[in-house]
Amino acid sequence: MVALIRPECPNPAALAAGNYKESRNKDVLRASTSEKCMYCESKIEHNSFAHVEHIKPKVKYPEFEFIWDNLGYSCERCNINKGDEYEEQTPFINPYQDNPEDHIVFFGFFAFPKQGSERGEYTIKKLQLNRAGLIEARKERIEKIDMMIKATFRTTNALLRTQALAEIQQEAEKDREYSQAVKCLLVIQRILPLGVTNA
Repeated sequence: MVALIRPECPNPAALAAGNYKESRNKDVLRASTSEKCMYCESKIEHNSFAHVEHIKPKVKYPEFEFIWDNLGYSCERCNINKGDEYEEQTPFINPYQDNPEDHIVFFGFFAFPKQGSERGEYTIKKLQLNRAGLIEARKERIEKIDMMIKATFRTTNALLRTQALAEIQQEAEKDREYSQAVKCLLVIQRILPLGVTNA
């Protein structure tokens, strides 16, 4: 999960008319997540059907059903796992408002709550961010990048190594699948400095 910037609503009239799934609005939400689920960072077309997600569930908060700031773009699995739950005291991490890095860290393929983050723990458990399919997909991605790192450090050509490291760093950019897990790997491997944010 990475921090996201909420775009302006391109068609507020659709929301006013009671349509939160209108295609232009959905396309802008999709673009704001780089076509990834706002929660698990899976490219949705690789994972499941896309949902326009209500951050505060419309069943409990009907007044927010057609409010732009309450909508996001998620995969079917995360949306179903989240369901109609929402705890005011410990809300799910909202990547449009929160910096997920303050709450969740990755070690290898697994998501862990940062020490003391109840919101991180709640989000990971309820959304099942360590479900088998996600772990397998993150594992495949991490192992591929780990092979790139090993190949980079086998070369004795300094220019080639510098170019390869720059390419590896691009794998942590926020438009890439599982970019937060990749970023944590690159920080541990000292390829990215601690505290760098996703581009």
